Amino acid sequence: MLIAAMRFTLVVAAAFASPEAAGGQDNSPNAKTPASPFACNRWALTPEQRKRHFDELGPQLRSLQKSVRELPDGYEFEFSPDSNTVQLLAEWAVGERACCPFFDIDMRLEREGGSLWLALTGREGIKRFIQVDGAAWILEDDTRTVEEIPASNHQLHR
Repeated sequence: MLIAAMRFTLVVAAAFASPEAAGGQDNSPNAKTPASPFACNRWALTPEQRKRHFDELGPQLRSLQKSVRELPDGYEFEFSPDSNTVQLLAEWAVGERACCPFFDIDMRLEREGGSLWLALTGREGIKRFIQVDGAAWILEDDTRTVEEIPASNHQLHR
């Protein structure tokens, strides 16, 4: 089971590989590319993928979340490093990357059986976007109430 999870993680890592490594365009910070808006591209996912991403994976991962850390340019979420959670988080990250290309998404497994971490970061404004659109993900360790964080729905892109 662990080998299958590791293979899956390697496949997901290949999906996140930079295009320049494959001879594609330069996506370095010095490259001049227009920034995408802070808005979910709902058409990036099929109706079935949207249902899985928003109605199944998101709530399931929020229930598995152990803690949250505020970063200078976003947030980092802690999960158990079991293979099932790694697979769920990797699947969620692939969907999130498709609909929200403005995020920097980093999954990290700590050594010696340590935690699984998901970092959502990015350019200026990302942190505020997460506070507004993803309040359900950060409120557990935040002293503010949902009402104190202005948002229309308090879920990542729902």
